[in-house]
Amino acid sequence: MITNIRNRIFKISNKTEFEKTALEVFHIQAENNPVYKDFLSHLGTNSGNIKSLREIPFLPIEVFRNREVVTGTSPVEAVFESSGTSGLMSSRHHVIDLGLYEESFLAGFTSFFGNPADYFIAGLLPSYIERAGSSLVYMVDRLIRISSEPDSGFFINKPEELINSLQKIKSEKRKGILIGVSFALLDLAEKYSPDLSGISVVETGGMKGRRKEITREELHSVLKNKLNVQSVCSEYGMTELLSQAWSEKDGIFYCPPWMKIVIRDAEDPLSLIATYGTTGGINIIDLANLHSCSFIASGDLGKLYEDGSFEVLGRFDNSDIRGCNLMLE
Repeated sequence: MITNIRNRIFKISNKTEFEKTALEVFHIQAENNPVYKDFLSHLGTNSGNIKSLREIPFLPIEVFRNREVVTGTSPVEAVFESSGTSGLMSSRHHVIDLGLYEESFLAGFTSFFGNPADYFIAGLLPSYIERAGSSLVYMVDRLIRISSEPDSGFFINKPEELINSLQKIKSEKRKGILIGVSFALLDLAEKYSPDLSGISVVETGGMKGRRKEITREELHSVLKNKLNVQSVCSEYGMTELLSQAWSEKDGIFYCPPWMKIVIRDAEDPLSLIATYGTTGGINIIDLANLHSCSFIASGDLGKLYEDGSFEVLGRFDNSDIRGCNLMLE
């Protein structure tokens, strides 16, 4: 049955197909994912009674830090691990099907930017590239290898080489993308202020303890000014997900058809907010997480809009305590 669903995930084209598939995935994971099954049991939830998406409980993302969240008994192909820079235990995502991850991020990237083969792709991901197990590095590396541009690659401690490569691409009117973690893009912008007009700049968030945290609006303002770009794109993804949402500008994100955001009450994590534009906790349905858990309560705050787009406004304070207490209850 999982194989049948896998073949349908990336063909979802409307709300009805999404909801039907999501409910199928829920019932499979409720029975075949020991951690999620245990979570539902603690909540007193009878999975057989779940008939709509709004009734599905979302697993706190903190559980990935101390449990192996896996659906089924197939062997694990890879383990992605978060950076853990906040001093907390790292999250670990045990991935049974790497091909599913690749299909997800390639389809998502292509729907947003077009074929990665048509781009010069530069990765600016210090602190990620220097450790093993980063899902972000895995994704960008695969995009770089698909790129037809021979100079595509990761640029670590090579700012002049990166700038020269981007300037060459720009002067030849070829398409280029710079994907970078926030602190590295800020360092490039403030120290060198290169003219990257015509280049797509994509920030993946996170200061990782390297710089003071600032809002996305402040980050984009500096990057637009110092890099001479009209807008800054963004990627919203995490270790615990196999899909990403993308933003063309202003931090307004859109999900691919097999991913959906819902907002939960900030004070009552089991209650969803039905009113658009209201701030609350971000819950994520990622059907590409077929072999782990597709229903995750993140530690992020955000707003959802009527067209399905959303904003990320920051993080909960003490989100670890909030999530883990829910498990204990």
